[in-house]
Formats: sequence, structure tokens, C-alpha cells
Amino acid sequence: MNAWTAERSRNFGSIADLYERVRPGYPVEAVEWLLPEAARQVADVGTGTGKLTDAVLASGREVTAVDPDPGMLAVLASKHSGVLTVSGSAEHLPLPDASFDAVTFGQSWHWVDPSRGSVEVARVLRPGGVLGLFWNIRDARVPWVDELADILGHQSADEQMFAAGGPFVHDPLVLDDSAEFDWVSTLDVATLVDLAATHGFVMTASENDRLRMLEEVAVLGDRVADASGVVRLPYRLHVHRFLSAA
Repeated sequence: MNAWTAERSRNFGSIADLYERVRPGYPVEAVEWLLPEAARQVADVGTGTGKLTDAVLASGREVTAVDPDPGMLAVLASKHSGVLTVSGSAEHLPLPDASFDAVTFGQSWHWVDPSRGSVEVARVLRPGGVLGLFWNIRDARVPWVDELADILGHQSADEQMFAAGGPFVHDPLVLDDSAEFDWVSTLDVATLVDLAATHGFVMTASENDRLRMLEEVAVLGDRVADASGVVRLPYRLHVHRFLSAA
């Protein structure tokens, strides 16, 4: 991770409540595709406010939530008081060896040093365990969503990773399969603007640039909202399944 992306990755805790309110979740069917029925103990790493944790819990699994930011973990704990929260990162997991059936990363593996993270994940997985990587990517095949990307004027860190040929995961983890899930998030124009404001490249822009981008997002949102003010924002959820050595 370069210095610029590292700085962006540390900014989210300051807006944890906003992040929880406006960031998209994950379809439960994607979790069910990823995990075999026997996988019951899941560590959700880089969990943030628990957007992916929500879906893993809804699938009937038990979750340990890991994140370096106490503000993010506090929001998660307010939703799920029974979930164990642990301060840590992919490169330094404070978890026992061979203690989990699966480790998941929702919108967070692109912040990870892939060599160190792969070794740590493999350490805490049981033999034959699953690493699951999830990314919600706005579906720019839809013209107005492509306009949104032009307004924001920068690829997100995950989009940069995909453009470079990622995700990058190293031995002893091996790619097993990948899948995509098309789904739609419904929100109002104000929430669309707030969603744009949570992206790292908007948060770190100059005040003038930030206000300009958000004003243009509001104009676009007003144009594409339906008669009741609802905006339908399409996503393509990318899921990658890796397996540890049996």
C-alpha cells in the first residue's frame, strides 16, 4: 500500500456513523455462495461498521469482527452486541492458529499488504478453510453511473486494484472460484451525496473541490431520481473464493 492509499484507509473512522448509514451492504446469497454449509466460524477482517458482518450473521454463521479503528468497531457493537470485536489488521491478526472456517474481507483487501495478509489469513484458517473477498463496484455500464464516476474524477482504490489485474493473494492460499452478483441499492438524493462524501478521494480533496463534486452529484441525483425521489444505484458485487491447503 502506498502512502496515499494508506492515508485514505485511516480516514474512515472519523465518519463511522455516516459510513454505516449510507454505504451499501451485501446480498446474503453472495455469502451463501461463498461458504460451504460446514463453515460456521467466520472472522470478518477490515469489518468497518460491519456491513459484511450483517450478511454473514444473516446467513446463520458466528462472526468475530476485526478492524484497526475503534470508532468503526463501536458502531458495529451497537448493532450486534453479541459479536466479539477485536482490534487488529490483516497483517497482524490477534487470533489463534487454525481457529476459523472462513475469513472474509468486505471492501477492504485492497488496503492489505497481500504477501503478509495471505500468510496471516492462512495461519488462522483451519485446513481447507475459505478466504472470501467482496467488492461492491458501481455498475458503470449504466450511463448515469458512468457520469457519477466522471464527477468524482478518480478511480477508487478497489477499481485501481482491478485495473492492475488484482486482487492479489499469495501462497499458501489458492483461488478456487469467482462470482458476480448484480443488485440495486435504493436511496434518496441526499443519501447519494452523503455516499459520495464517504469516498477517500473526496474526503482528502481540497474544500473547494469537495464542495464542487458534491454539488454536481446532487444535480445528477435530482435528474435520475424517480417521481418519488428514489435513486436506484446499481452495483456489481465481485466475490472471490480462495482456499487454504487441506
